[in-house]
Amino acid sequence: MTSTVPTHTQSSEALPLIGGSATGSTDPTGVTSDVFDPATGLVTKRLAHTSAEGVDALVAAARLAWRSGWRDSTQKQRFALVMRLRELLLERRADLIELIVSENGKSSADAGGEFDRALDGLDSVLSFPVALQGSYSAQVASGVDTHSVIHPLGVVTTITPFNFPLMIPLWDAVAALVCGNAVIHKPSPRVPSAAILLAELIGQAGAPEGVYTVAHGDAATVDALLDHPGIAAASFVGSTPVARHVYQRGTHAGKRVQAMGGAKNHVVVMPDCDLEFTADSLVSGAFGSSGQRCMAVTIAVAVGDVADSLREAIAARIPALHVGPGREPGCDMGPVVSRESQARIVALVDQGEREGVEVVVDGRPLAQQLAGFFVGPTLLDRVTPHTAVYDEEIFGPVLGILRVDSLRSAIDLIDANPYGNGASIFTSDGGAAHTFSREVETGMLGVNVPVPVPVNSFSTGGWKASVFGAHGLLGPEAFRFYSRQKQITTRWPDSGSQSMGMAFKPAT
Repeated sequence: MTSTVPTHTQSSEALPLIGGSATGSTDPTGVTSDVFDPATGLVTKRLAHTSAEGVDALVAAARLAWRSGWRDSTQKQRFALVMRLRELLLERRADLIELIVSENGKSSADAGGEFDRALDGLDSVLSFPVALQGSYSAQVASGVDTHSVIHPLGVVTTITPFNFPLMIPLWDAVAALVCGNAVIHKPSPRVPSAAILLAELIGQAGAPEGVYTVAHGDAATVDALLDHPGIAAASFVGSTPVARHVYQRGTHAGKRVQAMGGAKNHVVVMPDCDLEFTADSLVSGAFGSSGQRCMAVTIAVAVGDVADSLREAIAARIPALHVGPGREPGCDMGPVVSRESQARIVALVDQGEREGVEVVVDGRPLAQQLAGFFVGPTLLDRVTPHTAVYDEEIFGPVLGILRVDSLRSAIDLIDANPYGNGASIFTSDGGAAHTFSREVETGMLGVNVPVPVPVNSFSTGGWKASVFGAHGLLGPEAFRFYSRQKQITTRWPDSGSQSMGMAFKPAT
């Protein structure tokens, strides 16, 4: 059944306009963009973009708020803010989940999982009174002591993607704030509403006016933030081409930058794996969040004769997935975020098929059968390097099987890939797991774990073209990124030093 998809729910004049002065952007450009419900394909809001002048106003307000008190706020004040924010988030959990579902398209269960993981990230920064302790060394010379003091950077900007409208903004916000910084957040224009509510809750939790604000827009707004001399650092999560641009432009402007890019996450499946457990794990890892995760499983590297049985086991599980609007009870997988994403995913599968890749389970027909931006779970086999579905980051519900003859070939394949975000192995052989963990060149590794993101007390981040800059998200890396050390060396002459034979004597 083919649906005709309308482009608006109502006249554009009747759509709610969000952004602008409501979140601190005092000078919108007059440029707006549409915000869609991915499950219906309908426009639900218009977003007012922030001009360069609006960015100037936000930076001025942030610097004033930072200099006039926030940089000197006590640890107790910062701790209280984060704890109060935690309470407010829990009170508004249902509202935040609904905003994620309505603008990202996730299932309610998936959005609930995002909320819970976001809260885990908040909890992980509560160690900051210990993590931000300096150091002290006495008597480095006669009567001389040296100590280090950790300082905030000033005003920072956080630029976050559409796929986690709450989790990544919250991770960035709490890490930057407990370090004593003021923050200007630039969310994806596709999913602005959770960011707006988060900013409101941070204010209600006790952040002084100007300490946490939101700028809306597209590449022009990002560049205005990166170029602004009043911003000390930028944190970004998104695709590799944009991450590279953010890193280069931001560092050229003298900023500290961490920029998380794309991924091509491989899961090596050994012949001795628990096949049923492995197939369940791959389906969850590949199709959760409609594959729109930088840590989604994208390539199953089948070693030896496990390939055929793995293919059958995965293909048998896909029909049981309930695909539909995220609000539907029992929904396992919602739409992708936009019409452009839907078209790109379908086009890449089309190209892969022309290049000889076998389509085992075809999710493309769903794009014509349902209103909204749907692509069904898709399983490909006989994927090889230099095909479009291997070389490109698809960022959708597409899992490819690539066949190799040995663990060594699998490791070499992963290490040759330009991305280095995550990789996993499924095996019952401890030796194989040890070799894999030691040799594979990615930042996050899993053994019998499909999505090897660590707990939030560890830092999250990849290698190679999956990251630009030296710092990861959360954990110790976040504290290091959002702060800097000042080294202080002191000498206090003893008032009785004359009588102790320590008087200054000029050189002869």
